[in-house]
Amino acid sequence: MKTIDLSSYTSIKIGPIVDVEIINDIKRVDAFLLGGGNNLLISPKPPKIAILGKNFDFVYVKNSNLHVGGATPSGKILSYAKRHNLANFELMQKLPGTLGGMVKMNAGLKEWEIFNHLIAIKTEDGWIKKEDIEYGYRKTSIKKTIFEATFTLKTGFNKTLLEMFKKLRDNQPKHPSAGSCFKNPKGNFAGKLLEDAKLKGYKVGNMAFSKIHANFLINLGGGTFDDALKLIELAQSRVYENSGIRLEKEIILV
Repeated sequence: MKTIDLSSYTSIKIGPIVDVEIINDIKRVDAFLLGGGNNLLISPKPPKIAILGKNFDFVYVKNSNLHVGGATPSGKILSYAKRHNLANFELMQKLPGTLGGMVKMNAGLKEWEIFNHLIAIKTEDGWIKKEDIEYGYRKTSIKKTIFEATFTLKTGFNKTLLEMFKKLRDNQPKHPSAGSCFKNPKGNFAGKLLEDAKLKGYKVGNMAFSKIHANFLINLGGGTFDDALKLIELAQSRVYENSGIRLEKEIILV
């Protein structure tokens, strides 16, 4: 077990101090699996939480495939790709978090998604091929723990693409946040819908939709779970009244 202060650990800086189970063997995990703490809003009384241990933090090449452990942070994957001149991992410049969480939500940026070059994932029930997984924009059908994943191998690390992702990240709000709060509806943008509903910069307590990018729910300092939840629900209600579109959360409530 390990004690973690979630108000420091999570990117949005909200959450209680909890005892967390460390998973170092492949087995069924009967707890909420915490990755890098991004894209999460954790309540004051969360369910039992676990994290993958160091046994699942690895990157290596075998049989012309890239193998990555579920606990491997994006920065480590990016560094490996740079060092070995591997293509298709430049988007890791833009994606904070660990491999398991990124695969589970098919994380990405516009047309660059982690599923684009995925081959298979390893769960407690063994290997599951990509073609046997339902996935789409920021979602998958994966319910089990991702202990490992394999990807196609291609040479040619693209520094131009890396720089593009870096610039996009530099334009994001600097306050603590969980990244994009809502998924972009088909043919539209959540940020624009929030702006049109006069919610850009709107605050509840010390939580707000950023003045820089309306779809970023930010913590101005001391923001609470309740304030964040009120703001999310208010936004969904106002955007629906204004546009008839129901915004779907990208942020995960725990």
